Amino acid sequence: MDDIIKSIILGIIQGLTEFLPVSSTGHLLLGRKFLGLSEAGLFLDTMLHLGTLVAVVAVFWRDILGLIKRPFSRLMLLLVVATIPTAIIGLTFENFFEEISKTGVTVGWEFLATGFILWIADRVKNQGYKSFEDIKIRDALIVGTLQGAAILPAISRSGLTIAGALFSGINKEAAARFSFLVSLPAIAGATVLQLKKLSEGTAVEVIGVDALIFGTVASAIFGYIAVKWMLKILQKGSLKGFAIYVWILGAGVLVMQFLGKF
Repeated sequence: MDDIIKSIILGIIQGLTEFLPVSSTGHLLLGRKFLGLSEAGLFLDTMLHLGTLVAVVAVFWRDILGLIKRPFSRLMLLLVVATIPTAIIGLTFENFFEEISKTGVTVGWEFLATGFILWIADRVKNQGYKSFEDIKIRDALIVGTLQGAAILPAISRSGLTIAGALFSGINKEAAARFSFLVSLPAIAGATVLQLKKLSEGTAVEVIGVDALIFGTVASAIFGYIAVKWMLKILQKGSLKGFAIYVWILGAGVLVMQFLGKF
C-alpha cells in the first residue's frame, strides 16, 4: 500500500478518535503496526495530532479569539492551571511513555481501563450542576492531571478529561467544551517538543514529507467532524457505547498478545 494512502488512513483514524473517548494514540499504535509504519513512531503521531489541533481551532475560534483579546481572563487562568500538571507529567515521563508507545505492551489493559472510566462517567453525566462559568481552579487541576495521565497510549485523553469534569460536577456541555479547550495547549506543546525529531529524520525517512502532509490534512478534516459529533453525543447521547467498544478492542488486543500475534 502506498505510504500516502497509509498516512491518510492514519489521519482519518486520528481525526475520528482524538475527540471521541476511545484513545487516538492507542488506535494509531494499532494502525501503525498493521500498516507497517511502527518505525514512524511518536513523531508521526504528533504530526497527526497537529491536524486535530487545527480542528479544535476551527470549532472553537471564538473562544480562542476571546483568549487572545483577554489574555488575563479567568478562562486563560483555568487553561494555564490545567496545563501545568499535564506538562509536568508529560515532561517527566516522556521517554518512558514513548517506549511504551513503541511496544504497545500495556495497550489492551489501557483500553479496558478507558471503558471502565467511560461507563462510570456516563452514570453521572446528567448530574452536573456547574456551568462553564462555574468551573473552579480545583476542577481545572483535576482535568489537567487526568489529561497528563492520558499520555499512556490507550488511555483516552478526551475520555479522561470529560470524565474528570463530569466527576467534578460540571454539566456535560461545559465538560465537553472545557475538555476540548484544554487540549489546545497540550497538543500544541507536544507538537513543538516533537518538532526536534525532524532533524533526526525518524518519521520522514520512513514515510516521507508528502505522506506526513496528507495525513495531517486528513486528521484535521475528520477531527472537525468528530468534535461536532462529540458535542452532540454529550448533549443527547450515551458514553456506554464507547465503553463497550474499547472493552471489545482491549480484549481483542489481549487475546492477540496471548497468541503472540501482536
